[in-house]
Amino acid sequence: MIVTKFGGSSLADAGQFRKVKQIMEMDHERKYAVPSAPGKRGSGDDKVTDLLYACHAAAAEGKPFKHILERIRARFEEIRSELALQVDLDAEFARIEKDIASGASRDYAASRGEYLNGKLLAAYLEMPFVDAKDAVRFDRDGRLMEEETNALLSEKLHSLARAVVPGFYGADPDGNIRTFSRGGSDVSGALVARAVNADIYENWTDVTGFRMADPRIVPDAQYISTLTYRELRELSYMGASVLHEDAVFPVRKAGIPTNIRNTNDPKHPGTMIRANAGQDNAHIITGIAGHKGFSIVSVEKDMMNAELGFGRRVLQAFEEYGISFEHLPTGIDTMCVVVHEKELAPHKDEVLARIRELVQPDTITVSDHLALIATVGRGMVRAFGTAARLFTAISSQGISIRTIDQGSSELNIIVGVDEDDFEVAVRAIYDAFVRM
Repeated sequence: MIVTKFGGSSLADAGQFRKVKQIMEMDHERKYAVPSAPGKRGSGDDKVTDLLYACHAAAAEGKPFKHILERIRARFEEIRSELALQVDLDAEFARIEKDIASGASRDYAASRGEYLNGKLLAAYLEMPFVDAKDAVRFDRDGRLMEEETNALLSEKLHSLARAVVPGFYGADPDGNIRTFSRGGSDVSGALVARAVNADIYENWTDVTGFRMADPRIVPDAQYISTLTYRELRELSYMGASVLHEDAVFPVRKAGIPTNIRNTNDPKHPGTMIRANAGQDNAHIITGIAGHKGFSIVSVEKDMMNAELGFGRRVLQAFEEYGISFEHLPTGIDTMCVVVHEKELAPHKDEVLARIRELVQPDTITVSDHLALIATVGRGMVRAFGTAARLFTAISSQGISIRTIDQGSSELNIIVGVDEDDFEVAVRAIYDAFVRM
C-alpha cells in the first residue's frame, strides 16, 4: 500500500491534476492521496495560500477582501471547469467569505486552499473525501497530538480502501482549525502513511529527489538515490529543504520508507529514504549542506575545565535571552558557543555582560558572519582519511577553517568558514569527494 502526497506545484492547474491522476493509475497500490493547495503556475504567479493569508489580513484590518477571494475562486473554477468536475464551488466560497468576514482565524483562512483542492482531487479521482479537521488533532496551543491523530486517522480510514485527505491542517478539541507551519502537508502525508501502515510514503513535488549539494552552488550536483532518516535530519537541519523536516518522524517511527518523486518526471525513481541502508551510494559522502548567518562567542578562562558548572552557566546567559545554541566546540580553557547571528544581535551586549557576571572569564570575543557546512555520509565512519581529505580540499582554496565539530557517530563533519568563502568551500568539498 502506498500513500501519496502531492505538493502545490503538482496541483497548480488542471494539467497538473491530469499528471497526478496518471501517477495514481500507474500503480494500483497508491490508495490514499494528500494534496496541498495550488502553488504557482509560473514566475509572477501567486500561491493560493498566500492569497488566502492576504484575504484574512485585509478582513482583520476592516478592508475589502472579496476581490482577492475572487482571484482564488478563479483558480479553482478553472480547474473544475477544465476537468468537468461536479463540485459546488458557489456554496463553498459563500461559506468561506462569510466565515472570514465574521472573524475566522488566520489558520482557518489558510487551510481552505488544501480543503478545496482536496474536494476537487477527490472528485477527479473518484475517491472519498476525508476532512482533515475530523482526523488530525492539535491541542489548544496548536501543537500536534500525534498519538490521538494516529488513532483518529486509523479509525476514519479503516473502512475506506481509498481516500483523499487534505494536508496542512487539522483541528483542536474545540473544533477550531489549526495548521502546521508552511510546507506542513508533508507532515500530513506522513501521518496518513503511519495511520494506514503504508509500505511506502511517496512525496511528489517539482524536484527529482535530493541532490548531493545545492544546485545553485554546484549546478551539476548528482542526485542521491538512497538516504537514511538520520542523514536526512542532518542535511535538512543544515539547509536541504526538499522535505519538511518534521515529516520524517511519523514514518520513521513506523519504519515506513519515504520516496521523493517528481510529478513532472514520474519515471525517475527519485530519492528513497529508509531507517537503515547499506553503503550503496557511489561515494563516501552522501551530501553537503550549509547555512550562512552564524556567530561564534568564544569564552576563555584559565582552568575552566576544573570549574564545576562553568558550561551550564555560560549557556544560562543565552537561555535567559531566548537564544538557542547550535554547536559547542570546546578546548581545555576555551568554550565556543555557535548561535544564529540574527538571534544574538538584538541582545549581544546583554548576553556578554551576563556571561561576565556568571563566570568571570578572562576574555570574551564574538565573531560574526560565519557559515557552517555539514558533510554528511554513513560511509564516512568506515573510510580512513575522510577528515583529512575534507580539510585539504578547503585549505587548497586558501580558506581558513574557523571551527570544527564532529559527532561521535561520525555521520557528519561540520566546519565553519567565513561567509564570503561559503560557496567556494562547498564546491571544493564536492570536487574532493565526487569528482575525485
